[in-house]
Amino acid sequence: QVQLVESGGGLVQAGDSLRLSCAASGRGFSTHGMAWFRQAPGKEREFVATITYSGGNTYYADSVKGRFTISRDNAKNTVYLQMNSLKPEDTAVYYCARGLSSYGSRRTLEYDYWGQGTQVTVSS
Repeated sequence: QVQLVESGGGLVQAGDSLRLSCAASGRGFSTHGMAWFRQAPGKEREFVATITYSGGNTYYADSVKGRFTISRDNAKNTVYLQMNSLKPEDTAVYYCARGLSSYGSRRTLEYDYWGQGTQVTVSS
């Protein structure tokens, strides 16, 4: 059984930074792509960033490109999301997810395990 546990969320001001972590338990972390999604109140869950199994390739939503960085440490079974220059529109619950394949995807249907989420609130 795979479990994903996010941490690092909080209340910050616009322009601040946060680093989210997602710790995975269970086998096979290093052979699966991982991703971060987010969901704001009243909105659908949206793709934020994804990283391939080795960390060699990353992809971002246009809305966060240049501000957010996804990374992973396969020795620690952990994936990270460094968020800089935060904006009020980044306010959401952030979820990490494990991909069905070794490569990333922007589609929620291509992820089989999800964390419980961590709240990020950015005040103006």
